[in-house]
Amino acid sequence: MSLKAILFDFNGVIINDERIHLQLIDEILIQENLQPQKVQERQASLGRSDRACFQELLANRGRVVSDDSLTQLLNSKAQAYVLEVEKLEKLPIYPGVEDLIYQARSRNLHLGIVSGAVRQEIELVLNRAKLAEYFTVIVAGDDITTSKPKPDGYLLAVERLNQEYPELNLLPQECLAIEDTPAGIAAAKRAQMQVVGVANTYPFHMLQRCCNWTVDYLSDLELERVQKIFSGGEFQAIVSEC
Repeated sequence: MSLKAILFDFNGVIINDERIHLQLIDEILIQENLQPQKVQERQASLGRSDRACFQELLANRGRVVSDDSLTQLLNSKAQAYVLEVEKLEKLPIYPGVEDLIYQARSRNLHLGIVSGAVRQEIELVLNRAKLAEYFTVIVAGDDITTSKPKPDGYLLAVERLNQEYPELNLLPQECLAIEDTPAGIAAAKRAQMQVVGVANTYPFHMLQRCCNWTVDYLSDLELERVQKIFSGGEFQAIVSEC
């Protein structure tokens, strides 16, 4: 079995924008006359889709909303995100992202994104960072109704890559996922993918327990070695759940 595709998470892997997301979520809650997030709620939201986070936050505050109202909140947040990002002189793209993309393309690997963020936010960043052309497939939070740690987003990415490249015959086991949170790692593992944990959001030792490979920075990832392990079928054992 060979490595054919790399699927990136977005927030926390490609861009360091957690501060912006947390700020905007709190602003929307306050506009709705609701309490901002508690510390444990902020922690629980990491790696999950915006829709799932808002659903839980609103439920915790006794607020019941329709799907249309929830979509309006998500759109408001996305529009506010665009304004915040446009204020930045330089996007906080994580070190090593561009180099890994270059390495992957030089090895003829297909690239995709699987994220809980809405498409508008993802495309804004990719276009501004001049990375959009490298990602054939984007599965965003508005493409599916479930959220990580469920594997649906990763499985949909495989399906879409096969639609785009029928000759690829891609299997989930031929994909490498890059994640930064336990929810994302669990989603990729449930999709039967090998996982790289990058310690951008959680400490190295925590991710090391549940990933096939763990790095402090994406620039530390030895893609050639990973590809050889795929070809040899000698995967590292995953010791435990995060």
